[in-house]
Amino acid sequence: MAGGGVILVGGAGGFIGGHLVGELLSKGHKVRAVDIKPFKEWYQRFDGAENLELDLRDLAACRQSTKDAFEVYNLACDMGGMGFIETHKAECMISVLINTHMIMAAKENHVERFFYASSACVYNADKQRDPKVTALKEEDAYPGMPEDGYGWEKLFSERMCRHFREDFKLPTRVARFHNVYGPHGTWDGGREKAPAAICRKVIKAKLSGEHDIEIWGTGDQTRSFMYITDCLKGVQMITHSDWHEPINLGSSELVSINQLVDIVESIAGIKLRRHYNLNAPKGVNGRNSDNTLIQKQLGWRPNAPLRQGLEKLFTWISGRVAALQQRGVA
Repeated sequence: MAGGGVILVGGAGGFIGGHLVGELLSKGHKVRAVDIKPFKEWYQRFDGAENLELDLRDLAACRQSTKDAFEVYNLACDMGGMGFIETHKAECMISVLINTHMIMAAKENHVERFFYASSACVYNADKQRDPKVTALKEEDAYPGMPEDGYGWEKLFSERMCRHFREDFKLPTRVARFHNVYGPHGTWDGGREKAPAAICRKVIKAKLSGEHDIEIWGTGDQTRSFMYITDCLKGVQMITHSDWHEPINLGSSELVSINQLVDIVESIAGIKLRRHYNLNAPKGVNGRNSDNTLIQKQLGWRPNAPLRQGLEKLFTWISGRVAALQQRGVA
């Protein structure tokens, strides 16, 4: 068993949180896993962890969760892909209660290190209007004009971490995630992000024999996508480093949504007729991660090429679709 005490993972029933709990347990840590969702809705739940179903918007729940914890990883928030965050801005903003109360409780319970999962959605929208976007550096978050709703909540919570570090000497670390993907996450229902949504659409088109796919926007909008194992490695490096300012954590392998569809079609061995929904949520025109700072300060680089990660995600979602079909749901 690793030394220390309890490590708290907020949002443990979610995609990244579930993977993080598994990794920490594999290293011998004592883990407290907390999420608002009923246990049956957690993407991954480990018997080796102390699993709690709590609403971390509530200060009392945060106090209970952080008791005896020496490290806190706050990944809890109400979020999803662009289809969700563009249409649920108030719900996204309410997540500010989670980090506010979590960091207050962490201070009260003398937590030794506090990690906050921020997002590339904090970046100024004016710098993301061109699909051939210049990769975003950390200073590009200011002057502030983030994604409305979700991005403002993340930017505010980053400032909260900064001021608790400066005023109360609570060691805080902040990573700005750039589109994390992989198995054991949301793949349907409206909260899924582009890689999972496209994998699902291609799989269902192939199975149905109706070789059509709807793409949101023109398909020319660009993003970078980071596989979950690279994310976990980066989170640990950031948390245990001496770097205390917000820092990018993402791939710099820029692709358009059309190119993303090309890759998934290639994995599936199929070509689909593309139908573009120009009225659907599509987010900014271009977003990519400039990794200069994290490479210089921590030596972190992503290892998983996009196609390799998409192959794993495709296989996992294929299994989920097949399971639903067997139950007569899909």
